[in-house]
Amino acid sequence: MITIVEGAERERHSTLIDEMFRMRAAVFADRLEWDVIVTDGREIDRFDAEDPLYLLSLDNQTGALQGAVRLLPTTGPNMLRDVFPVLVPGGAPASPLIWESSRFAVNPAAFNACERAEANHVVNRTTIELLCGIVEVCQRAGIEHVVSVFDARMARIFRTIGCTFEVIGTPARIGRTMTYAGIFDMSEAMRERLGETGRLLTPVLATVEPRRIPHPRHA
Repeated sequence: MITIVEGAERERHSTLIDEMFRMRAAVFADRLEWDVIVTDGREIDRFDAEDPLYLLSLDNQTGALQGAVRLLPTTGPNMLRDVFPVLVPGGAPASPLIWESSRFAVNPAAFNACERAEANHVVNRTTIELLCGIVEVCQRAGIEHVVSVFDARMARIFRTIGCTFEVIGTPARIGRTMTYAGIFDMSEAMRERLGETGRLLTPVLATVEPRRIPHPRHA
């Protein structure tokens, strides 16, 4: 199940959001060893102050956090434009119909205690559920495309599960890995491919009021 939290509503979901920031520290600083700032065990950057939309994958039975991703409009501050301009020498996309996804993470606590096969299942299902959630949110909001920065490992995962993308700009080695900027089509065909791969044929979004998903004109 995917729960949507707007940046402006973080106080209403303070426990989950705090857990998300701690998860991000565990993933990006501890496991991936990215050059990120961790304060008091939480990874929070300047884009978290830009009123983003958070998608949180929660266990259907326990409500435990399994993964998360952040969405921002490309018409304002975003990571591709402001942190990774080297990937898009011609300029990053900026349109009310294009959002950016970032800080995509699966919670290590959700699979660390599992056997290897079960751990892979948890990771794969959570990954696909988050991607399905992105497509569903974008379709409700009238967003046509999502851009994202990702490494070679994620590129392989995307191709394996049918999450097609087009590389934009120029890939570059950042740190120890090749890094890409890609654009993803938020079409029904994309949702169907992901749903078939992950056996998630019904909507993954928790029931939300329409006002909770901003219209692109206001993004």
